[in-house]
Amino acid sequence: MTAGPPTAVVTGATSGIGRALARRLAASGYRVVILSRDEARCQETVRMIRTTTGRTDVASVTCDLASSRAVVDVAKALRELLDRVDLLINNAGAIYHRRMETSEGVERTFALNVLAPFALTHRIWPLLAAGAPARVVMVGSAAHLGARLDLNDLQGERHYSGWGAYRRSKLGLLLITHELARRAGKSRVTVNAVHPGFVRSGFGRNNTGAFAWAIRAASVLAISAERGADTPFYVATAPELEGVTGAYFVRNRAVPSSSASYEREVGRALWAVCERLAGTVPFGPDPDVGAPTTGLGA
Repeated sequence: MTAGPPTAVVTGATSGIGRALARRLAASGYRVVILSRDEARCQETVRMIRTTTGRTDVASVTCDLASSRAVVDVAKALRELLDRVDLLINNAGAIYHRRMETSEGVERTFALNVLAPFALTHRIWPLLAAGAPARVVMVGSAAHLGARLDLNDLQGERHYSGWGAYRRSKLGLLLITHELARRAGKSRVTVNAVHPGFVRSGFGRNNTGAFAWAIRAASVLAISAERGADTPFYVATAPELEGVTGAYFVRNRAVPSSSASYEREVGRALWAVCERLAGTVPFGPDPDVGAPTTGLGA
């Protein structure tokens, strides 16, 4: 079945930009499914969207996207709930002052900010293909500027700082965005990244001490979540962007991301690491290598 309103899946949608985006998409005619790890906040957000937009076709799936096993489960739930996805917004992200690992032994910044969008996009690719022309929007950050990836220490086992890990994770997300856009080829699923601006939200409040205080103090200069949602919403919905892929947007304009984000060999290496950690099947073929593929979404 392909009739009916377009369907949007939004991660990290119970606060900040994600919440504003989910409400705005519903008000614009989308059937919205929100993903978050807090069930109570999911339900409250669903009620808010239904009340403020009048839409009844708003749903939620509770999951911890930092867990690759949980992503397998949430992808299965989405495939059972939906026949297609027209829009996926990978918005969930976090910063951790102290190094922490998931139950699967993956550093949490890398797990949530890089591995989760990689794995979720892969595992619901059949739904995106069914919704084509479909869009994937990665919510990145200008924090990636100047960052470099150390492929021998991706998870900060030898050296870790919260801000450094966050910056590298946003560089990693852009590398994955560019690589996925290349590999998606003529699939009619576009993949773009955005910098929403420095947004006043609950970001970083999971931390304590001086680090959390510094984030709260800096937020005085931040923009509202509604304003922060402007560029992701534009990239998600603008008719003139149909077919545009592999781009990075700031204030509704496509601009170059850092030179490091276009390094093909680093992108391929990071891609291989993500495939291994997420347990996804190969997605390709790699345009430069011509490697065979078994498809996506396993």
